[in-house]
Amino acid sequence: MENIKELILAKMSDAVIEDKQYLTVTVKPEDLRTLAKMLRYDEGFDYLIQLTGVDYGDNLGVVYLLAKSEDIASSIVMKTATADKENPTLPTVSDIWEAANWNEREVYDYFGVIFINHPDMRHLFMTERWKGYPLRKDYDAGRDVNPLDLKSYDMSDTTVSYVSEGDGIKKIEKKLFEDDDYVVNIGPQHPATHGVLHFRTALEGEIIKKIDANCGYIHRGVEKLCEGLTYQQSLHFTDRLDYLSAHIYRHGLCLCVEKAAGIEVPERAEVIRTIMDELQRIDSHLIAWSCMCQDMGGLTAFIYGLRDREKVLDIFEETGGGRLIQNYNVIGGVMADIHPNFVQRVKDFIPVMRKGLKEYHQLYTGNVIARERMIGVGVMSKETAIAYGVTGPSARASGIHCDLRKITPYAAYDKVEFKEIIRTKGDSMARYMNRLDEIEESLHIIEQLIDNIPEGDFCAKTKAIIKLPEGEYFQRIEGGRGEWGVYILSKGEKTPYRIKFRSPCMTLVNAMDTISRGGKFADLITIGGSMDYIIPDIDR
Repeated sequence: MENIKELILAKMSDAVIEDKQYLTVTVKPEDLRTLAKMLRYDEGFDYLIQLTGVDYGDNLGVVYLLAKSEDIASSIVMKTATADKENPTLPTVSDIWEAANWNEREVYDYFGVIFINHPDMRHLFMTERWKGYPLRKDYDAGRDVNPLDLKSYDMSDTTVSYVSEGDGIKKIEKKLFEDDDYVVNIGPQHPATHGVLHFRTALEGEIIKKIDANCGYIHRGVEKLCEGLTYQQSLHFTDRLDYLSAHIYRHGLCLCVEKAAGIEVPERAEVIRTIMDELQRIDSHLIAWSCMCQDMGGLTAFIYGLRDREKVLDIFEETGGGRLIQNYNVIGGVMADIHPNFVQRVKDFIPVMRKGLKEYHQLYTGNVIARERMIGVGVMSKETAIAYGVTGPSARASGIHCDLRKITPYAAYDKVEFKEIIRTKGDSMARYMNRLDEIEESLHIIEQLIDNIPEGDFCAKTKAIIKLPEGEYFQRIEGGRGEWGVYILSKGEKTPYRIKFRSPCMTLVNAMDTISRGGKFADLITIGGSMDYIIPDIDR
């Protein structure tokens, strides 16, 4: 990193470089693209992992977490800000990292920052009629500002782009679809969109020309709510984002707070957390497999998958009290010790699950119709996956080494041996197979730990109110659908000044237009099932 510091200062002498958790470089807005291009093209930081808007009070800023696809652990933070809060503008980097496209639209939604030369400067979640920017510190949430409106409005078929032209900025209106496009609505109430996802799909016969996705129908405001709650009070929100990775997500927030506060988690809790994470991953992948098969017409497969998943939920319920939402991880460890039956029930489950995997392959994987619908369908190249910031099983199906359990081990992952499942074809079949193979690896991880749970405390003693030292903190973990990230900006108070959750599902949906184009209309259902996105994880 010393070499990078020298290169940056040689081009931008007034850049501020700090050695924090990750090397952090702060530049003026006019230098942002110069720095971005240097890091992307010269230094190989081709993965835009996270893009976070922040209202610092005096200015509005953006924090970019970058990584390298060839070394996902190697990361750097890029920051910039504008002091003009009346008409805030920053240069886009969406042409450098495609993942910035939706992320910049999200920042525009919640902070009002317009990104110059962005191709589609529409709101991503909020409606065009919404007044104010919800994540600004001075936001007025009164109902008189945005009164309840029960009218039905037509969706706009246009977008705008703000283009730098000479000394000024020109607003250009663009059409989303051509005049003679045949546009079909899939969702927002459709079982195969896996939630309230709305695809406006332009067709030419059966062939997909373009997809315009609208994923803003939930509006829970989780990140805003966290700003008024203590860290312990915020934990339950994470369970309800990707509810099929509930235990894993809460683990991630706990890890971020624990590292920042210097809390040492007992070894017993670390092992229990890891076992529970892998049971949760199995649960998640079973739903992914079951729902994908059902979407394609395989109802029997759906029933088989849910049959085996129930056994995992029984284990969760007996120890944690919850089935879908476990509420089990707490800052410092776990809520309660494992049930006396836990070890035996987990050991009994392992052979049952292995038998189930064989049945899945006999029932569905070898089915000639299923194979025709998956092989070569929805191909996502390695370059496309990197550009969109796709992670998890979907990225590994495109040949990317990105499993954070192996690359940056946490909890007890450094104590176990397992394979990272990687394929290179990048099609729906590769993504389908990856999840089934990852279930086997999760079973292998659990086998190594279940008879070796250390004695001792299951939770460290912590203060009733935890105040993190002033600073910025990142945590990256491997969720069921890819990298889930936590960013905390602390001012030393009992509540976070800003908290951001990195959604792996947002990147998956963002890539749907690109990988679906040229495919048939029916392929869209297969591709969506193979990507395995969870919609509440997107609209936070």
